[in-house]
Amino acid sequence: MAETPIVLEAKGISKKFPGVLANDHVSLDLRRGEVHALLGENGAGKTTLMNILYGLYKPDEGEVLVDGKPLRLDSPRDAILHGIGMVHQHFMLIPVFSVTENIMLGSETDHRQRGAGPLPPLDRLDRKTVAARISAISKQYGLEVDPNALVGDLPVGVQQRVEIVKALYRKAHTLILDEPTAVLTPQEADDLFRIMRDLTSQGVSIIFITHKLREVLAVADRITVMRAGRVVGTTTPAEADTQSLATMMVGRDVILTVEKGPATPADVVLEVDQLSVADARGLPAVNNVSFTVRAGEVLGIAGVQGNGQTELVEALTGLRHAQAGHFSISGHDLTNQTPRELTATGLAHIPEDRQRHGLVMSFPVADNFALCDYYRPPYGMRGIIQRGPLDQAAVKLIQSFDVRTPSPYIPVSKLSGGNQQKVIVARELSRPVKLLIANQPTRGLDVGSIEYIHNEIVAMRDRGLAVLLVSAELEEIRNLSDRIAVMFRGEIVATVNASEATREELGLWMAGGHPESA
Repeated sequence: MAETPIVLEAKGISKKFPGVLANDHVSLDLRRGEVHALLGENGAGKTTLMNILYGLYKPDEGEVLVDGKPLRLDSPRDAILHGIGMVHQHFMLIPVFSVTENIMLGSETDHRQRGAGPLPPLDRLDRKTVAARISAISKQYGLEVDPNALVGDLPVGVQQRVEIVKALYRKAHTLILDEPTAVLTPQEADDLFRIMRDLTSQGVSIIFITHKLREVLAVADRITVMRAGRVVGTTTPAEADTQSLATMMVGRDVILTVEKGPATPADVVLEVDQLSVADARGLPAVNNVSFTVRAGEVLGIAGVQGNGQTELVEALTGLRHAQAGHFSISGHDLTNQTPRELTATGLAHIPEDRQRHGLVMSFPVADNFALCDYYRPPYGMRGIIQRGPLDQAAVKLIQSFDVRTPSPYIPVSKLSGGNQQKVIVARELSRPVKLLIANQPTRGLDVGSIEYIHNEIVAMRDRGLAVLLVSAELEEIRNLSDRIAVMFRGEIVATVNASEATREELGLWMAGGHPESA
């Protein structure tokens, strides 16, 4: 039996950035009709390699081959014309446009190739023809996308399908999926895996980038692991397990299960009473939500992104005003207080978007450590920053929290995502706190960084802190929480003990269903 042909190959790829060798003679091949998973820590070089395969970067050494022929990729347009499509972790869609309009955008070349002549203005393009083609592609691959629906009205899982259809509309036979399950419910993730299998059964080849080891074992045909810019090995699900993959990624044994004893809840620290919050458009996002978090426990809030979790956390951390209701910390009403006032009461916050709300990316690492206290002694005296105490504290925090940085004085933007998160954790937990609000604390992090963050959250609980954990990662919620509240369309639809909650029940609540009737 003939060997399955290779459709895409990276051969001896090297890419340097100032002070960093991102790819060091990396070789990777993708065969027709397979799912090839790519694993690695943040900073391992996965994204750089994918950006080279998609034409966003040019390699310093090595070459890219398509169907065995060397190919020069000067831009994503070149990649698309040679059948390579990429679905990014953050979707490239315009919410107020329809599915058809989103897919048409940027596909002018495709119209000309079909002999359509000079491209007319967007409002005069043949939407019916494009919509019919979208419907045909959707039916062929089991994607179930309505060409006329507004993207902003679609669930996240369906928006992801739109991105896949967009790539297939451009005649892609090779797909790069970057963290495709990061914002999906368990049921949506299972549906994506079915779609991936339907695609590969019809000859489409997929590179699957993820941090979720169990997903890799469930859906991949082959698995390649990168570490420090190099390929450390390629294996198959039959030859690997989660522990061996984690060890390959990190270069040491990793504890994948969260080790924690039973909670010993004490007094109520955070009390939320009938809180209502509007979104950026002024529409209701949180509706009469009430709950408590006690010292020495973790309350996890589960839910698909976009069901009010972001607005709830922003209201509790002073980033958004509440419209009704109130909340208190240790009995003090702090509704609609400023972030500085809340921080002073003992609130620590690991934000959902670490780069937007957690760090000043152009500032040095040392200065980011002091963002909560820069105006107070010993860091601030009479309005002047005291570099000596600030720099001394930074050196200690780098050591205590294992922040991998060559210097306290380089911009925090130069660090990997995992180390940026460690900077936030070190800053928030190196001062007296009684309540931690952690929103998506491990999003986009590798298995080693996830292990570190999880251990820190458990240690905080065991020290008597109250922890409010918000995460779209259902396993993270189940493993870390003592109690779980599920949010759907701005309301808490269920609250259960974590030890009694099943993955299936939580997934149904997250989708608006009722487990008892399922």
